[in-house]
Amino acid sequence: MLKNIIKITLLFIVLTVCSSKVNAQDSKTGTWGIATVLMPGDSVHRWGGYTELQIRSNGAGFSQFQYYEYKAGVSYDLDKNFTALLGSGTYHTYDYFNVDAGPNTNEFRVWEQMTVNQFLTPLKFEHRYRVEQRWVNGDYRNRFRYRLNMFIPLNNTKIVAKTWFLSIFDEVFFNNKAPNFERNRISAALGYQIDKKWILQAGWINQRNYTASASSAKNNMLLMLMYRINRKNSVEREHLPTTSD
Repeated sequence: MLKNIIKITLLFIVLTVCSSKVNAQDSKTGTWGIATVLMPGDSVHRWGGYTELQIRSNGAGFSQFQYYEYKAGVSYDLDKNFTALLGSGTYHTYDYFNVDAGPNTNEFRVWEQMTVNQFLTPLKFEHRYRVEQRWVNGDYRNRFRYRLNMFIPLNNTKIVAKTWFLSIFDEVFFNNKAPNFERNRISAALGYQIDKKWILQAGWINQRNYTASASSAKNNMLLMLMYRINRKNSVEREHLPTTSD
């Protein structure tokens, strides 16, 4: 296990260094860091939950800090393939040239979510439907999101301990005000589930935002660390190592 952790750590270091070199030539490359603690439900304990901290920077290697969010949610497993969740979070965006001035955008958010999983062989699919209630600098907004996430285990038929996997997703964002199509987010990452508790992912994520007159996109390096709490007497089953954002 220690050797595997060392290998993953070295992979993250190499990706960070390479991303930093790219950033010297292309200022459009940013970095997203995600740390998640998750307690999934199961057939014995249907209630679960999670908490997550995320940091984003305008530059590679976490240079030019500009954003952080903290959120948590409570989930309930209707069965092994259907999970409902109620979440809330706080989100803060800074001017990376003047972080000391404080955030220029503050948001509080509540959302309701349904996740539907399909466990095929070898492919795994996650369909996530989310309705958000948002307060952005005091102004109320609604938003609707759908994400399709595909997982491909590389050295196993299931994503369990000591499994390498690919994660590929696309997510669309809509709201009830023009422009109704607000955002598209696409990602591809390489992951490794070390054991029942620890999961690492590293990859790429592109986010394109749309306004009434234009659109803008940004490529980012994605680094994710997940810790999964396994409760006593829980029935062992395959869980998808999905990002909660």
